Amino acid sequence: MAGFLADVTVVVHIAALLYIGLGGFLAWWWPKTIFIHVCFAIWGVAVNLLPINCPLTALEDYFRGLQGLGPLPGGFNEYYIYGHVVPRDLLPVVAFGAVILLIVSYVGVYQRWRHGRPTNPTPPTVPVG
Repeated sequence: MAGFLADVTVVVHIAALLYIGLGGFLAWWWPKTIFIHVCFAIWGVAVNLLPINCPLTALEDYFRGLQGLGPLPGGFNEYYIYGHVVPRDLLPVVAFGAVILLIVSYVGVYQRWRHGRPTNPTPPTVPVG
């Protein structure tokens, strides 16, 4: 069971990383989600820049411990992402691209809010009669 829960934690962690990178675009259609995304984005930056542990990594380490395995060597990103999904040589480029994506998504949210565009536009109605 611990192995299954560790795997579920990995999937949730990947989903959280995707939301950190792309969640601002979700706010184009559901503007209220921007507040949740800002929290995720701040947390993502803080975990990578400050000496604080991600609770999802800690949870996976706990489940790994129940299986007799040690903690993730170097943490989640180091173990699963760096060198596997993203080549280490490209990490600065990917980080820069992620910041650009974040900025573009937030500019889009702001533009939609500023111009009062409806998030779920309805087609115009034609008067009958």
